Amino acid sequence: MDTDTFWQLIDTAHAADAPLHETLTDLLAPQGEEHVLAFEVCMDQLDTAIDRWDVWAAGYLIGGGCSDDSFMDFKAGLIALGRTWYERVVDCPDDLAEHPAIQQALATGIEEALFYEEMSYVTAVAWEHLTSDRDSFYPALDHYRATHGVRNDQDHDMGEDFDFDNADEMRRRLPRLAALYLEGVRQ
Repeated sequence: MDTDTFWQLIDTAHAADAPLHETLTDLLAPQGEEHVLAFEVCMDQLDTAIDRWDVWAAGYLIGGGCSDDSFMDFKAGLIALGRTWYERVVDCPDDLAEHPAIQQALATGIEEALFYEEMSYVTAVAWEHLTSDRDSFYPALDHYRATHGVRNDQDHDMGEDFDFDNADEMRRRLPRLAALYLEGVRQ
């Protein structure tokens, strides 16, 4: 699956009147096992591209902290936003300060805007609908990767590490998000 097809599926799911993860599951399952696995591989590649310290720092500000599990949910949420916002985040995570969900979350006091755990499991759930055996998903995914020459590359450059608890550093690296989330915080 190429990235254009991936993003078209995300767009189609957004157009439905149901939660995105449920709609994606419903769109993927009828396409068959190979399609589900290809979607997961594409999602993994997009996830790896935003597996960076600056993106994690954005999640840290937005979520009031961000563990490694929460960061997985945050990256899934960024992918769920669709191609336009995803690409903006790739270019500049600080652009999230302009996202309507962030503005709404700040106005209503909601924490963890954009964190979307269910999105991480769309393909496993679609697989279960197809096979009635969710446990076979990850072995099938490993086999798919091996037979299609796809590396599961978790060893990549995350960029420069920095202290998320250093307010001055966060203001320097993510000035617009820091202005929204660190008001009154001094280093």
